[in-house]
Amino acid sequence: MMTNPTSAGSIPPIPPIALGDDGLEPPRRTWSMIAIWLAVTMAVLDTVVANIALPTIARELGTTAADAVWVVNAYQLAVVILLLPLAALGEILGYKRVYQFGLVVFVVASVGCALADGLVALSIWRFVQGVGGAAIMSLNGALIRATYPRALLGRGIGYNAMVVAIASAAGPSVAAAILEVASWRWVFAINLPLGVASLLLGLLVLPQTPAQPRRFDIAAALASALALAALFFGVDTVVRGDGTSLGVLLIVVGVAVAWWLVRRERLVQRPLIPLDLIAVPVLRNSYVASVFAFASQMAAFVVLPFHLHALGFSALAIGLVMTAFPAGTSLAAPLSGRLMDRFSAFHLGGAGLFLLAAASIALAVEISMAGAFWIALSWGVCGFGFGLFQTPNNRVMLGEAPRERSGAAAGMLAMSRLVGQTLGALAAVLGFRLWAVGSGAAFAMAAGLAALAAIASLRRARVAG
Repeated sequence: MMTNPTSAGSIPPIPPIALGDDGLEPPRRTWSMIAIWLAVTMAVLDTVVANIALPTIARELGTTAADAVWVVNAYQLAVVILLLPLAALGEILGYKRVYQFGLVVFVVASVGCALADGLVALSIWRFVQGVGGAAIMSLNGALIRATYPRALLGRGIGYNAMVVAIASAAGPSVAAAILEVASWRWVFAINLPLGVASLLLGLLVLPQTPAQPRRFDIAAALASALALAALFFGVDTVVRGDGTSLGVLLIVVGVAVAWWLVRRERLVQRPLIPLDLIAVPVLRNSYVASVFAFASQMAAFVVLPFHLHALGFSALAIGLVMTAFPAGTSLAAPLSGRLMDRFSAFHLGGAGLFLLAAASIALAVEISMAGAFWIALSWGVCGFGFGLFQTPNNRVMLGEAPRERSGAAAGMLAMSRLVGQTLGALAAVLGFRLWAVGSGAAFAMAAGLAALAAIASLRRARVAG
């Protein structure tokens, strides 16, 4: 006698979501977002606490600070070169499948990092961890879009931004607590419970979007990785002054390969580099605004601790001041998601960016004369302005792309953030070479970057109209 597959004692299969369907119904929508938030929290915490633990890692592994930076660079390199290929693979195989592959890789690599017996082994495992991180980052937005109905997408993006901000704010305290009572290896071991919980829950509740069978363009993926890696190392080498000739050569190679790839991708219907999305004026301006906004945020974020240390602030005071930015973002992100029901995303984002620019100017003026309270207040307003911009901008980058291109849209969202953060960090390094620590010029530079982002944000209203 045949058994009914949906009878008591068996679990009915979760149906895939068609590209035209409008999100998940509660309570599965809530559980899907919890699974996503667990993975996001893990990835954000890992980045923050690994950076903070770097001096301890260098000391215990008996290596120099310059060599220990490879613990960070190896992860960043993997993310940079794999974001767009994994986003394309997500469209081909299904977002959930590639996303959860990334979770498995991330968790396994975290174990490898915790057990590494030297800098080389740790750097290799960090690169592998970056492979998993790239899969998580590149498809996070696509899964949020598949989870929320279109009318509530801005709210879902706002909540996600709030979780990221809270995890960023908690990161320094988590790292300090771990390093106070345990080995640096536990910095990576804490990823296990979060990653496993996200993986198991996600198997049950994440939306199963259908695959889009087509050939994965291996040549384009390799060319993209080569171009981005050459540009990454070339610009970094020039800015740090470690070898101008080599840096320029790498940049030339990167530009040449990128030029060839773009010409080749113009002939492809769904290119790995989403030229079809970049060609849309609203989306193009959104990407530009995102790059400049994250560059502004990162430039100030890198230089501020050095300024505070030079002013005689204690480590505790520096930590408290630095948490003001993510605290401001966590307040603004969900608010911005709700304000999108009343105001244009373009004007809302522009207002947030001008607020970021104004607060950065305030930092430039007061950095050498104000106390911790006023610096923290200005830094918190920077975070609030950034959060006011980020949610509507992410909503546009995800929501204005065709639904079947959600993977590419999510990949571009993550790529614009990463490119902006990289440019901001390099701008900070350049600032250290041009201006003395304690000068407000670096914050004026951050204000200029925010103003450029605001102009790009407001231009979208004109091209959309």
